[in-house]
Amino acid sequence: MTQTPQSILEMFTKLGQDMKIPSVDMDKIIAHHRKNLEALSASGKAAAEGATAFAAKQREIIEAAIKDIQAAAQGFKMPGSPQEAMAAQSEFAKKAIDAAIRNTKDVAELIQKSNQDAMRIIQDRMKESFEEIRASYTKK
Repeated sequence: MTQTPQSILEMFTKLGQDMKIPSVDMDKIIAHHRKNLEALSASGKAAAEGATAFAAKQREIIEAAIKDIQAAAQGFKMPGSPQEAMAAQSEFAKKAIDAAIRNTKDVAELIQKSNQDAMRIIQDRMKESFEEIRASYTKK
């Protein structure tokens, strides 16, 4: 009898069947990677939103600083004594330092929240991915 020639794919398929190798569900693999890409996209979007919020906060800080400087310049009057001049300069410096500390804290919290939001999306997807892998092995 003459055997019909088989393609390489048919030969490997038959070999896999003979060795009882489980078949690969390409739809599940594609869906898995699609979810990974969606999580990366969502994480990138969260990071971009954080960067936008950071830029807005920076603009707000600069605008407030300009207003403070303008107010100080408009309210400037020649002090009567050196002590009054030092007191006025000290008060302005104290306000500037307090604002800098407050703004630094606000910016740090904003960046921390943005990073946490972006990383939480990736971490959640990793947990989901591990559960999907675990479920695929426990079914058999």
